[in-house]
Amino acid sequence: MAENGASFKLSTVEKIVKHHFQDNGKTRMNTDSVKLTTELLRLFVLEMAARSCDQARSEGAETVEVEHLEKILPQLLLDF
Repeated sequence: MAENGASFKLSTVEKIVKHHFQDNGKTRMNTDSVKLTTELLRLFVLEMAARSCDQARSEGAETVEVEHLEKILPQLLLDF
């Protein structure tokens, strides 16, 4: 799952997701759901990076700064 330079450990994603469940001691995730959640997270991060780069480029900046991410974040969250 390391395509395009973004990857996450399945175990880390599973722990993060389980942390937000109400009864995280009894909740289980099957392997396919963990893989799917991890892939969604990877795509989200890649899209965020691409949009931030486009925003920086449109402003004539050579580097992406936090302000560029802040500008694209509302629309990104609505799109995803």
